[in-house]
Amino acid sequence: MIKYYNRKENKYEIEKVAGEKYLNWSYCSPVGIGLVELLLKKKLFSKLYGYYCDTKISCKKIESFIEDFNIDMSLYQKTPDQYSSFNEFFIRELNPDGRIIPSNDNALISPCDGKISAYENIDLDGLVQIKGFTYSLKELVEDNEIYNLYHGGTCLIFRLCPTDYHRFHFIDSGVCGETTKIKGHYYSVNPIALKNVKKLFCQNKREWSIFHSDNFSDVIYMEVGATCVGSIIQGYTPNVRITKGEEKGYFKFGGSTVILFFKKGVVKMNEEILTQTKLGFETSVTLGEKIGLK
Repeated sequence: MIKYYNRKENKYEIEKVAGEKYLNWSYCSPVGIGLVELLLKKKLFSKLYGYYCDTKISCKKIESFIEDFNIDMSLYQKTPDQYSSFNEFFIRELNPDGRIIPSNDNALISPCDGKISAYENIDLDGLVQIKGFTYSLKELVEDNEIYNLYHGGTCLIFRLCPTDYHRFHFIDSGVCGETTKIKGHYYSVNPIALKNVKKLFCQNKREWSIFHSDNFSDVIYMEVGATCVGSIIQGYTPNVRITKGEEKGYFKFGGSTVILFFKKGVVKMNEEILTQTKLGFETSVTLGEKIGLK
């Protein structure tokens, strides 16, 4: 059971998890853990499932998925019957008015839909994965110089579950550098897995870039893949100016994670989000929602 905080409704809710029984068995039982290590964390498994999700046959999953997880299709450009595969549905695009992007330069917005955890004053060698599990920024980015610039800064982790809108966007206007790609495994990023796999983010496939933001200095923008995420697709053009809210890329099928690192003193996070993180709860957010200030 995963409980999160809905700040719009000012209440806690229970997340409806796709494949929850399978996740519990895979990451909490000896046999399941063995299967994860032998097969499920491997690239081949996610790649093969990705191929299936690209086929016409996979369309039969769409209607039941929408019904089971109460997805509001009025927010999206296509109706369910217009998608040619489950993956096309999974990376569905919003209507132009599907999300509102605040024009205020001082407002830090969420780059995606998902559940956020926020950490201020970060220790570069003790970043929090989940209570009891930590990792280092150096291990995460595999760069000996960049990570030192973020001591005492802010780390934001956005967990996208399979039912979420799976495109990620820029939090500000500015210029984004080249993407660094790091090969890795494909563990689930669900809290069930995070509680059982040490340094999971440092083990999974991931990509990161430096976003030279107009209002929030240089931000490390990272995407982490997960089980059945066949691809992380970067849609932006490196070193070309972009505008706030513009799409950066998208994940193919599966739960996945976006992680942002800010330098010390650059951003002041919403107190409600910080409080919930300290209490051990993620907070639900949507693309464009204000989560902090300059």
